[in-house]
Amino acid sequence: ARMFLRLLSDVRWRAANPKWRRMTCSQRGTSTTAEPQQAPLPAQAQVVICGGGIMGTSVAYHLSKMGWKDIVLLEQGRLAAGTTRFCAGIVSTARHVSIELKMADYSNKLYQQLEEETGIKTGYVRTGSISLAQTQDRLISLKRVASSLNVMGIPCEIITPKQAAQLHPLINIHDLVGAIYVPEDAVVSSANVSLALATAASRNGVQIHERTSVSHVTIQKGRVTGVETDRGQIGCQYFVNCAGQWAYELGHSGEETVNIPVHACEHFYLLTHPLKEPLASNIPTVVDPDGRIYIRNWQGGILSGGFEKNPKPLFTEGRNQLEIHNLQEDWDHFEPLLSSLLRRMPDLEALQIMQLVNCPESFTPDMRCVMGESPTVQGYFVLAGMNSAGISYGGGAGKYLAEWMVNGYPSENVWPLDLKRFGALQSSRTFLRHRVMEVMPLMCDLKVPRWDFQTGRQLRTSPLYDRLDAQGARWMEKHGFERVKYFVPPGKDLLDLEQSKTFYKPDWFDIVGAEVKCCKEAVCVIDMSSFTKFEISSTGDQALEFLQYLFSNDLDVPVGHVVHTGMLNEKGGYENDCSIARLSKRSFFMISPTDQQVHCWAWLKSRLPDDSSVTMEDVTWKYTALNLIGPRAVDVLSELSYAPMTAEHFPSLFCKEMSVGYANGIRVMSITHTGEPGFVLYIPIEYALHVYNEVMNMGQKYGIRNAGYYALRSLRIEKFFAFWGQDLDAFTTPMECGREFQVKLEKGIDFVGQEALLEQKQHGVYKRFTMFILEDHDTDMDLWPWWGEPIFRNGRYVGRTTSSAYSYTLERHVCLGFVHNFDEKTGEELLVTTDFINQGEYEIDIAGQRFQAKAKLYPFSSLFTHRRRKDEVELSGYQQE
Repeated sequence: ARMFLRLLSDVRWRAANPKWRRMTCSQRGTSTTAEPQQAPLPAQAQVVICGGGIMGTSVAYHLSKMGWKDIVLLEQGRLAAGTTRFCAGIVSTARHVSIELKMADYSNKLYQQLEEETGIKTGYVRTGSISLAQTQDRLISLKRVASSLNVMGIPCEIITPKQAAQLHPLINIHDLVGAIYVPEDAVVSSANVSLALATAASRNGVQIHERTSVSHVTIQKGRVTGVETDRGQIGCQYFVNCAGQWAYELGHSGEETVNIPVHACEHFYLLTHPLKEPLASNIPTVVDPDGRIYIRNWQGGILSGGFEKNPKPLFTEGRNQLEIHNLQEDWDHFEPLLSSLLRRMPDLEALQIMQLVNCPESFTPDMRCVMGESPTVQGYFVLAGMNSAGISYGGGAGKYLAEWMVNGYPSENVWPLDLKRFGALQSSRTFLRHRVMEVMPLMCDLKVPRWDFQTGRQLRTSPLYDRLDAQGARWMEKHGFERVKYFVPPGKDLLDLEQSKTFYKPDWFDIVGAEVKCCKEAVCVIDMSSFTKFEISSTGDQALEFLQYLFSNDLDVPVGHVVHTGMLNEKGGYENDCSIARLSKRSFFMISPTDQQVHCWAWLKSRLPDDSSVTMEDVTWKYTALNLIGPRAVDVLSELSYAPMTAEHFPSLFCKEMSVGYANGIRVMSITHTGEPGFVLYIPIEYALHVYNEVMNMGQKYGIRNAGYYALRSLRIEKFFAFWGQDLDAFTTPMECGREFQVKLEKGIDFVGQEALLEQKQHGVYKRFTMFILEDHDTDMDLWPWWGEPIFRNGRYVGRTTSSAYSYTLERHVCLGFVHNFDEKTGEELLVTTDFINQGEYEIDIAGQRFQAKAKLYPFSSLFTHRRRKDEVELSGYQQE
């Protein structure tokens, strides 16, 4: 049956494609069994796309729609004969990540009209979907998704178990507490959708060549120049790797390695014969994440698969094959999923099974797809690693990548999917094999806030890791780097802390509160070694000129001064937010967020002068960074360095090389990234343990203690500090987030993004970064805000939160987010003024429940609490905690 459908798809596509009709006609009279004669490859093309599945055809379709015609798509087998051929064909918009939700929504709308556009039957049927909840926590998770769908205009509702049974009579509802129903979700024939996209692309001038394998990509001076195939070479400016599970191997086959962290696992689903009363074609798809299964109608019977707890990775050694055939059946392995299916739909027990399908699916280290331009090779683009959601994301992902190639940037913030969020360290085959064995079960696991991956850990660590771990550190991972969340005091039940993951008040609440209190009243130490650190220098003024052009603030400051600045794109958006210290007339020290290591390096390197007059070095690994936060930090450092550290001698935003204890060459900066007083010490790694010990020993009499990033997060959010990657992105400008003071429009040299900022200064902005304090929220009993919650002004949706934290100073929850002004009739974005912000009544939606909030464009004072910072520190209290 499947082979018949596959052949039917081929016939329909070739019948609809004039080029294929001509080719077929030219072969008549020769041999009915001979392969069609292949058209010769062109010698040159603007774009070469490798991969004829849903991703490759979607990129070709959208590029051709945007006016690029000189495109060649190469497929080593037949179109849609890879993973696309075996895809379950479920188009679901119920996604937790905003950009993934937008991609799925666009895909759904595209597939709906594709048959009319191309004449190719895509099998599109709007069935709707029902996602089930067996626990209250799962239902909360679904309610959070529903809030996102509703504000995007995608119809959905939270329904009762009885309502679910009415929508799908086969569902056993005895253990359900609720569900979400999304009526506009759909099912399609994935192979036919891919063929329809190929048809449309071909009509727009795209050349498609099957049975053509790419061996490697040719590169000169860091740019794509062509591809080598088994049928000859094609010169090109752009190459797009849409090779699916073979994307990793293809990335490593070229003259310069392009790391694409994807790895395949076996994925199982079964097909049944039709029921006695065949299921209606429009019966809803069912997703039972707690049961780890999905179920859809298939020709009157069902198609059901899932994500088992013990997945089977494959092709770790890089085995290749032209087309994916059904892998070996493994009923013992599938048995838990089959049992789950029969528990959910007991009436299926007597149903005859037609086939157990076993096909490979590609997964990534963080369950999000890989998209974008390589950080090492210009013109080399990637779209792969769909984590079993290829058909849902295919249309939208292809659109965003095409926009990226044509315009230089996509129309939405795709940083969560950007290839540059990974480094080479995530491309170890051992790492990938172990990580995807964790990722695949996580597709169904309940992901409460602040959960962490367990595999691939302790990969990048500070020299202080063992010392901090012995003192109760609890770890999270960022860009492969271990960072401390908080420190568990002696006597606490560690098992409870690790297992009590919740959408409500977490068990670490009091622990982090004590760390925050110490930061405000005494002194804390936070290991911030993971931050990205670059040194940029030149023999003359070239380094200064280079940085002045790329950064919005004025960096022509006296030696020893530190400047907070944005690295902007042409639209004025933040590509990076960083601090730069001027070490000498010709050298600078740049500190950026942890996950900027690859992105920022690629951005700067691609813009370096051709004459090699400016040199750049990544020194992240050379320095351990200790952040001393609190009013007594000055006392600790003064005694250790025998140097005055008061504001008169060491002003704010100042950098000086000093001795601390026995160690020389410590770069000390008077910044803390929290708004609290203190210093950051950048210590050569060989001195790290010595300096840490000296700081802790000297600090005992000042009540010193260790602290983690959760405390830092609370401090920076209550001070209204925005962080890149959470609050700031490539679509946010300094004018929109209250950072005009970090922009010097008249610094005497033009800089990237200047024109866009001048226009905003003259005409105004269309969104404003705003601080909200929840007023009727019970910290102990109510659901917590985390991020991504819808913001309502006078009952109308105006934006989302980007960061949230409990303020131990205000004793309230604080949310940060952007407020827009949408026209009530047209939805058009209007200017956002200070009066618009101040004159509104605001609510924050947390899983469907709205809480009143007070909005501010500047940090809140401490008027909301009766606490006052103590003039004197009760040292005994800190020493006992």
